[in-house]
Amino acid sequence: MARKVSFSALESRSARLRLKIRRRPYSGPSLARGISLMYRRNKTNGTWVLKVSDGHGAYWTKGFALADDFEDADEKNVLTFYQAQDQAKKLARGGDGSSDSAPITVDGALKEYEADLIARKANPYNAQHPRVHLTSTLLSKPVALLAATELKKWRDGLLGTMAPATINRLCRCLGAALVLVAHHDKRIQNREAWEIGLAGLPDAQEARNVVLSDEKVHEFVAAAYALDHPLGLLTDTLAITGARPSQAVRLRVEDLHNHPMRPKLMMPKSSKGGGRNRSVKKTERYSVPITAALSRKLKAAVAGRADHAPLLLQNDGTPWDKNPGQNYHRQVDNVVTGIGLDPAEVTMYALRHSSIVRMLLRNIPIRLVASLHNTSVAMIEKHYSKYITEHSIDDITRAGLLSESTPAADNVVALVR
Repeated sequence: MARKVSFSALESRSARLRLKIRRRPYSGPSLARGISLMYRRNKTNGTWVLKVSDGHGAYWTKGFALADDFEDADEKNVLTFYQAQDQAKKLARGGDGSSDSAPITVDGALKEYEADLIARKANPYNAQHPRVHLTSTLLSKPVALLAATELKKWRDGLLGTMAPATINRLCRCLGAALVLVAHHDKRIQNREAWEIGLAGLPDAQEARNVVLSDEKVHEFVAAAYALDHPLGLLTDTLAITGARPSQAVRLRVEDLHNHPMRPKLMMPKSSKGGGRNRSVKKTERYSVPITAALSRKLKAAVAGRADHAPLLLQNDGTPWDKNPGQNYHRQVDNVVTGIGLDPAEVTMYALRHSSIVRMLLRNIPIRLVASLHNTSVAMIEKHYSKYITEHSIDDITRAGLLSESTPAADNVVALVR
């Protein structure tokens, strides 16, 4: 039988009712290392509050049941002092009170989510990124005890430190981890907590699509080559193809078709929107035309490499990371600064946006633009519609406008029949 801890100030109903009503809980007994029971005195039944250390000098608290101050205990919602002890240890450690069956924490949920992503050949970065921004208190908290208010407070605390769209992506990644563990642990019944607390911020869907002129794109590529030739090859490839960096770094030597007149790359597809079949999508490829100049540079760079070897490598001969921004972000900042632009606004993705808009302005059909950039017509229209409206459609539809009427001359006399 579990050891019961005495604490005279909270043991009996009469002792608790002598305490002053206040919002801040009264400290109670230590039940185990890092686990304490507290009590909040209310006008009605008081609340039993669990306090747990996160192991890093901080702690979290959670009210979990009512005290039997004005009604008898029911061993579920209303608990005596000793029943509250048992329930507190179960919540902090697991169903049987042992550390081996501890309920999964947010930290554990992210670990499981990362393992699941790796098993599905998806990007583990989606599980790693939220961890950077979560507090140690939230990371150590059991998922089953998360509240909407604390998740919302965390989400809103990120405002001003990153774009709302980035916050929404973080929240979606964290929410996916919580959903995953909830499917496997029936004790987690608070899905509403993260559905409310991690709800997307409004007005965050407008993409920060920085579009560069052709002249600036050429400067971008030239500056990259000047700083580091392998970085220049990657940048040149992104500028010509409009591919996502994560796609380009998966190119193999055999994906380069060095035709003298019509060179092209067989670009790996992105796994975006792939659901459970991401690994299948990532093996698929589609044809993207490239310039003869880029084809010659790539051909020279891969001399002596096997067909299955990576097409694009870093300066030290190693492949780029699956998220190449982790390798090149400081260099790209220097490149962008060197051509007189702001690295806080202009990233490698500006080359993709510029490629899409360039094709739209040259009246290439939207369906073809979408295919060449491995996206959908809907996404093109959603994020680049102003370019379509202001430029492409204007030129096309102007020819269909009603022609102006020819004013009648004053000296024209109608013939009489």
